[in-house]
Amino acid sequence: MTARKFFKTKITIEVLSEEPISDDMSLADIAFQGDEGDYSIGNNNYYKQTVLNGKQAAKALKKQGSDPSFFRLNDEGEDNEE
Repeated sequence: MTARKFFKTKITIEVLSEEPISDDMSLADIAFQGDEGDYSIGNNNYYKQTVLNGKQAAKALKKQGSDPSFFRLNDEGEDNEE
């Protein structure tokens, strides 16, 4: 397994709006609405960061619908030779 470390960060934000936020709205669009639009984004945001090894990172990438090769890993969390 690779000796590199990877980081998984979960961010929870509180948004107040006059209308529901659609499930397919991007984080960039939500942030824009908070900065320039009609959303109020609170200061009580929550961050949780976890350190992952190569195998955990490969598994997390697959769970997201991505591929371990995104971080130059194979399915076992080892560095790709390519």
